[in-house]
Amino acid sequence: MQINLNEQKIDISAETTLHQLRDRYKADADVLIQNGHPVKEDVPIAAGDRIVLIRRGEKPSAEEMEALLVSRHTPDVHEKLKAATVGIAGVGGLGSALAIALARSGIGRLILADFDVVEPSNLNRQQYFIDQIGLPKVDALKENLKRINPYVQAATFFGRLDRENIPQVFAGVYVMIEAFDAADQKAMLVETFRNCSPDVPLVAASGLAGHETANSVTTRKAGNNFYLVGDGETAAEPGRGLMAPRVGVAAHHQANAVLRLILNEEP
Repeated sequence: MQINLNEQKIDISAETTLHQLRDRYKADADVLIQNGHPVKEDVPIAAGDRIVLIRRGEKPSAEEMEALLVSRHTPDVHEKLKAATVGIAGVGGLGSALAIALARSGIGRLILADFDVVEPSNLNRQQYFIDQIGLPKVDALKENLKRINPYVQAATFFGRLDRENIPQVFAGVYVMIEAFDAADQKAMLVETFRNCSPDVPLVAASGLAGHETANSVTTRKAGNNFYLVGDGETAAEPGRGLMAPRVGVAAHHQANAVLRLILNEEP
């Protein structure tokens, strides 16, 4: 029967157990993952199983690294995620966090667009480091993504998005994400993208400032191929700033909506 071992298809006898497989292919492995779940016991293997053998502390090869990143995924989702291109307009608090979530999930290609550089005030909620202050955010984020998942392809656009360049910058994306802070930029991106690419799903965010309960952040359908994350009310304003926990909740709502759309499920 055929199984998938460390993302490589191999043929084994039908009676092979998990420990027999480990002893044959990687005897020093101390983490055994079967179909996305760690398993300690010696259990039977079925045709089509996805097995990953890991030795703790070992620096993996490039091919093994990809297998390890996807080893905890639900089987059969990786190929769809790897084939997808996702556009992200704005890589601040929302965009930097959701880009990392998508890279960890194995999205094949991201298009990152932002005009800004990393500033000290960004570090309260954005996924950058002190030694990246002054760098264009798109370059800093691309560097961070490569450290997490060297297989994700990240194209960057360093500049201001406007009605003229949005169709070109995000041409060919499977899902589009609006991740701006400013209300006027959010409205411009949503209106422009929905006009130029009405058949492509767009996931936007509104209402995620402050420290109100995270449970008020939801994902809802707001129109044809248009999804909105947030509570729709709590905008950033004097006395109510943008804070990492709630921004992170909204960012991961957006990232999860993207995964579900790629897998042909409603967010």
